[in-house]
Amino acid sequence: MIRRLRLWPLLVLLFAVTLHAKTPVARGTGGAAATISEQATQSAITILDQGGNAVDAAVAAAATLGVTDPFSCGIGGGGFMVVYLAKDRRVITLDHRETAPASTQPTLFVEGGKEIDYDTAVASGPSVGVPGTVRGWHEALQRYGTLPFAQVLAPAIDVAERGFRVDANFSGLVARNEAKFARFPATAALYLRDGKAIPAGAMLRNPDLARTYRLLASGGVDAFYQGPLANAIVDTVNRPPTARGVSVRGGRMTLADLANYDARVRLPVRSTYRGYELYGMPLPSSGGVTVFEALNLLEGYDLASLPRAEVEHLYLEASRLAFADRDAYLADAEYVDAPVAGLLSKDYAAQRRALIDPNRAASGVVLAGDPYPFQHDPSPPLRPAPRTLQPESAHTTHLTVSDKEGNVVAYTFTIEDWGGSGMVVPGYGFLLNNELTDFDFTGPHPNVPEAGKRPRSSMTPTIALKDGKPAFSIGSPGGSTIITTVLQTIVNYIDLGMPMDQAIDAPRLSQRNSAATDIEPGYSDSEQAKALMARGQRWSAQAEDIGAANALVFNADGTVTAVSEGRRHGVGSAGVQTPAR
Repeated sequence: MIRRLRLWPLLVLLFAVTLHAKTPVARGTGGAAATISEQATQSAITILDQGGNAVDAAVAAAATLGVTDPFSCGIGGGGFMVVYLAKDRRVITLDHRETAPASTQPTLFVEGGKEIDYDTAVASGPSVGVPGTVRGWHEALQRYGTLPFAQVLAPAIDVAERGFRVDANFSGLVARNEAKFARFPATAALYLRDGKAIPAGAMLRNPDLARTYRLLASGGVDAFYQGPLANAIVDTVNRPPTARGVSVRGGRMTLADLANYDARVRLPVRSTYRGYELYGMPLPSSGGVTVFEALNLLEGYDLASLPRAEVEHLYLEASRLAFADRDAYLADAEYVDAPVAGLLSKDYAAQRRALIDPNRAASGVVLAGDPYPFQHDPSPPLRPAPRTLQPESAHTTHLTVSDKEGNVVAYTFTIEDWGGSGMVVPGYGFLLNNELTDFDFTGPHPNVPEAGKRPRSSMTPTIALKDGKPAFSIGSPGGSTIITTVLQTIVNYIDLGMPMDQAIDAPRLSQRNSAATDIEPGYSDSEQAKALMARGQRWSAQAEDIGAANALVFNADGTVTAVSEGRRHGVGSAGVQTPAR
């Protein structure tokens, strides 16, 4: 009897762990959600159960991710939301990307005629763009939601107050950024313990963020962009509150920059691929254009009939060519007349496709093409010179939600680097972005810093329709690898016929017009890798997990399958309102 009693607490613990284990795939009816966080997915389902729609649920999940995934996203950053409106049978996009303050000059990251070191630029006031997330949530809820801001924020407030158990992935992310976080006392107080990362298993509460969310719940969007909170943001950017003996460059953000911030409702970028209609973010996101150009290149091959190694070789070469064009031409369309129509022309793709050798990889960096003859635009073109790929942080988050009415949201938002600029706004509990490091540091180039400009992004939230109805949604974090993750997952799903969970979990290869392709740990010794190496493909020296994708698949029987990562980023979380039996 004594032995049985001693075993009982262990059995209870094992049951609790099983009960709360993340489920990366869920299938059923009603609404569905997929995020990287169990709490965020549950927040979305809670709002759906309360009668909210997909937009309401997406904002609820996003606010919760600001608590549980704060190094990737939050109200100190910005993002892109793609929404399918079932009643209107149309797709809209909501751009709430951060903007450069009005004082910004093209030499923002230049001192003494030389570019500032990238890591130094990240942890600084000048790196912080005017945050757009709160304005984006407000616009989404006002235009397309059904519930009040206070109700939508309630689940996130609860998580911030009650806290959550830090897992090994969370602790590991803090450990990688201990030096950056230690520079700023407000950040260190929240995420470090005696100068070291908060350990796995510890309970983390964020009462300051809970109070901030309550401020937004009662005061709405104006509580963020005006008043004491706005003052605190400006003070943090311009006079970074640092630890003793630490010096960090201050920015030049003003209260007017915050008060003048505006989100944009934009037409989506659209393309077709093997019977699917694809919708994505327009500029300043480069993701939709680049993915769709690469798919246009691949559409000229019967990929379904080819061996996997040949399909992946063609995918890598198409990505290489599309990235060459992306880096040369794409930037904020309010500042640059980018040749999007030409880049998305099927005829242009046919011309570029002729450069692909089905048996041999390109030897290195390829040149951008000339899409202007396919642009059908009489204005004189700007043909930028090719440049080396600008560094881009790989730390963002993506979520996707649907509701019983058929509305769908694919939402990617970010604060850029792990932990953004590293600066928590004292007393308010959220990190500020370092989004302006997404600009090219020197020019001439379409993506140089300018006042009010939105830096080019790689975020690629995507919704696919078939026969006029939602077929699937897909998106991922990962900096510029977002584009290749979305592209490869679409190829895996449509061309290789993989179920979506296998399409997401498959090894990722990211070719972004460089001599070597980025790969994940353990891949280089695989038979798959050897088959590609025989075609001249080369791998980067350092392997890391690429992306943390989330997707929804709308099945022919009326059910929906929510899919998150099965192994990356600590495993993702999927949920449905009514699970299938």
